Amino acid sequence: MNIMVVRNDKLGDFITALPTLYVLKHHNPQNRIIALVAPLNRKLAEACDFIDEVIVDSGEDILELAFKIKQAQINASITLFSNTRVALAQWIARIPIRIAPATKIAQIFYNRRITQRRSEVKMAEFEYNLQLARALFPDISLEFPKPLLPFKDADEVYRAFCTEYEISKNVIAFHPGFGGSSDANWTLNEYIELVRLAEADERLDVVMTFGPDEEKLYEEAKTLLGESRVILYRSVGSVVDFAKLLSSFKLFISTSTGTYHLASAVGCETFTFFADTLFASSARWKSIGEKQRHYMIPLNPEGRAVMFEKVKQELKNRLLELV
Repeated sequence: MNIMVVRNDKLGDFITALPTLYVLKHHNPQNRIIALVAPLNRKLAEACDFIDEVIVDSGEDILELAFKIKQAQINASITLFSNTRVALAQWIARIPIRIAPATKIAQIFYNRRITQRRSEVKMAEFEYNLQLARALFPDISLEFPKPLLPFKDADEVYRAFCTEYEISKNVIAFHPGFGGSSDANWTLNEYIELVRLAEADERLDVVMTFGPDEEKLYEEAKTLLGESRVILYRSVGSVVDFAKLLSSFKLFISTSTGTYHLASAVGCETFTFFADTLFASSARWKSIGEKQRHYMIPLNPEGRAVMFEKVKQELKNRLLELV
């Protein structure tokens, strides 16, 4: 059976779809698994051995997208997050079985509509995604390995990184930027305070990572740090290159965004900050990996200050365990 899974939005959202893609492939290895993704997720999707084909949604008009889908000769589709455009394209492509959550007007173009009420946050996003696989195969196992994304050449990538930056110790990484749908974060000055805690331990190497569009943030951090042994790393390669690097870090500290989901998917331990709201909470957006700690940042200044002190203390304790 040719099965298309649709998750054509941002990096973190796509990573929440990976367990669904995995279980569909492993339910029956003869299944041909096709992922419909946004352009930024193409290389990551192509690097997954449980995805057989990738269709890139480049924002073309509905008929062009329908033509792309039609060419893949799809027997069934599972749309994890829908909009009217992608729903109508599948209907035009005449996919026999079209599964999606029963939400929004787009649901009229699907013939298996599953009531989930994700806004109630009774489970995490990736768990809601997995549940949709059971609409196609009721007996499917929803178990998946952790980490889900091992890379055979990750050690080689890490060795090159260590050589370039003269790294010889365990690496603790901080990613201070926003992104995706994250709704809460510490200020850059607060991140620098956390970075200083890690830098004080000479048995660790400390890295701050920045995306290719975070040049301003990079320069601000560089100024605030002054003379420091902290390594400022700008990710200029693909998402896959960064994923391979993350898999060798001992701890990744960031807000709830795509890089957090990526780090967890490759097996890196995470400290992650979430908004203190149900929609943006860790209950909904916990990652697909293990070894994760979540911190809800209160909206009020007093609560925020208390939480920051808690994060500092727990970070100190964890750093002692890592060396």
